[in-house]
Amino acid sequence: SSVDGSGASYIDFTSGIDSTYDEYVFITVNVNPNTDGGQWRFQADVSGGTSYAQTMTTTNFTGYHTPTDSHATLSWQGASTQAQGTAFQWLSEGISGDSNHSGSGILHVFAPSSTTYVKQFYSSFISTSDWQTAYTRQTVAGYFNTTSALTNFRFKFNTGTIDTGTVYLYGIG
Repeated sequence: SSVDGSGASYIDFTSGIDSTYDEYVFITVNVNPNTDGGQWRFQADVSGGTSYAQTMTTTNFTGYHTPTDSHATLSWQGASTQAQGTAFQWLSEGISGDSNHSGSGILHVFAPSSTTYVKQFYSSFISTSDWQTAYTRQTVAGYFNTTSALTNFRFKFNTGTIDTGTVYLYGIG
């Protein structure tokens, strides 16, 4: 399935995530915030849940490179990791709000409907930074510390709304 988030505050997937597949993949294509610096984030919830505050532990690495070759780095991003936290997890650094800039990426979630195991995930996201001098790649991995089935997933920017962008959901055998 897919959801076009243009003009929306968030994108929700509240159906189609069940025990049919062992892995679910969310692909974000050309998401752009309506304000500079929007960080693309996600969280999950149980069936019928609306809090989107599941406990997770994550790690986050960012690499970036400027077009002028003045800066290039790969670093751990402690401010955007969680140790048994319930916040929305960053998938990207701040994305430029310019109309010709965006971010795209992929999030893999394993066995979200399992009632035996915690739910592991990892993502890779690329974007044009809000300071518009660098192209960033963000890699996040972690797990939801619950054995309850997760059936609802929400994607949003930390500030403002979604100017443009689509998220696709795929089940993998």
